[in-house]
Amino acid sequence: MVAEMRMVRWMCGFMRIDRIRNGVIGDLAKVAPIEEKMRESRVRWFGHVKRRSVAALVRRCEMIDLSSGKRGRGRPNKSLDEVIREDLRVIGLTEDLVQDRRL
Repeated sequence: MVAEMRMVRWMCGFMRIDRIRNGVIGDLAKVAPIEEKMRESRVRWFGHVKRRSVAALVRRCEMIDLSSGKRGRGRPNKSLDEVIREDLRVIGLTEDLVQDRRL
């Protein structure tokens, strides 16, 4: 994100000494936030995976049960499934809409 803003500042001709906030420069250059771009690419990949056949390797990996075994200490990381569900909720889509390429 820092490198991205540095490039946008350079494109607009601003320097850090100008003390212009990142949000103002992002609006000026009409740059989408990195969070939205990452969410968009994850949902696009999710739709691609869901359109594959159930026998495909990536679809068989979805069904692997990882609950056995000892977990480490601390809060567990979010799984990809949880992240995708959150992205779909934020965008307002359902799984069947993601699979339809005509939308």
